[in-house]
Amino acid sequence: MLNFEKYRVICIVGARPNFMKIAPIMRALEANDRFEATLVHTGQHYDKAMKESFFEQLGIPEPDVDLGVGSGSHAVQTANIMTAFEPVMDRVNPHLVLVVGDVNSTIACALVAVKKGINVIHVESGLRSGDRAMPEEINRILTDQLSDLLFTTERSAEGNLTAEGIAAEKVHFVGNVMIDTLLYNLPRAIEPAQTFKQHLETDHASSLAQTFGLLTLHRPSNVDDPIVLERLLNTLVSISNELPLVFPVHPRTKAKIEQGGFDKLLSDANIHMLPPMGYLEMLGLMDRASVVLTDSGGIQEETTALGTPCLTLRENTERPITVDEGTNTIVGTDPEAIRAAFNTVMLGTAKGSSRPEYWDGKAAERIVEITEGWCRQQFTQESSE
Repeated sequence: MLNFEKYRVICIVGARPNFMKIAPIMRALEANDRFEATLVHTGQHYDKAMKESFFEQLGIPEPDVDLGVGSGSHAVQTANIMTAFEPVMDRVNPHLVLVVGDVNSTIACALVAVKKGINVIHVESGLRSGDRAMPEEINRILTDQLSDLLFTTERSAEGNLTAEGIAAEKVHFVGNVMIDTLLYNLPRAIEPAQTFKQHLETDHASSLAQTFGLLTLHRPSNVDDPIVLERLLNTLVSISNELPLVFPVHPRTKAKIEQGGFDKLLSDANIHMLPPMGYLEMLGLMDRASVVLTDSGGIQEETTALGTPCLTLRENTERPITVDEGTNTIVGTDPEAIRAAFNTVMLGTAKGSSRPEYWDGKAAERIVEITEGWCRQQFTQESSE
């Protein structure tokens, strides 16, 4: 048998989407007495408000280690995470490193682990947009190549992995941990009226709570080019004349709007700009919105689970199940395509949807169960050799 009491696993979080994915996994690991989990926050995205609104709202335990890496170019940030993470690996001496999603922390920590001969688990494997201009796409592909256990959210992901030469026995379809978090927290979602009352004038708050659209915008392809950004904003201003839009503004997007001089364009529109929202506030907004317009990957999944119509302001998606079975429509940045899809929603003729297979709130439990079985086989074999 094994010569250690528990399987030591380091779980990595680095950016906002990671928090929702790691929360149910940490709960499932803590409920299993075969694991000893260490939570490492790289600090890729971090501020006090984010800690309060995500770690505390989602019930994620205080990180055991905070690397405090901060922002930087992709190369600088990835290198800094690797340099800071290696001493943690040496100190904890884990059997496994578990990474989620596709941010720089994901690939950086996976690289450190595999170079030190430590097994890597990748949660949310096999998603592909087909667009290698997206830094996240590169992170996904490389992390999957490095991983020993690959957990997928939708069945089509296995085909992507097979095409890239990854052995089928490494891949396990378990469902979506983002939806675990959504279903777990939905009864606690904060009503839009409460959110609006806190951030907007009283007259706006009361009327908006009745009917509104939700807008999020942050991808470099949409906000870095002033021409693309202005075209999008003009289309959204036009839409806001028919349906008021609520716009929690990402700090980077806010900076680009100010740099482009688009503040006046938005201030004269029926677009209500809010600061970045906590998870429970966003969950309430997504659940009650008439439509969501977004370039976020995670929101495509969350709106599908909630049954809220979603218009994705991108030319592609790495989450095709949200289109094939869910409420998502890919509209790109063309004004006519956005308007046509919006009109379909407003006319009440948007496509129906169903919640995808295994999006049932139990994905994290499956991940831990499969991982325990794999560990028993893997480390028993090693100890007997």
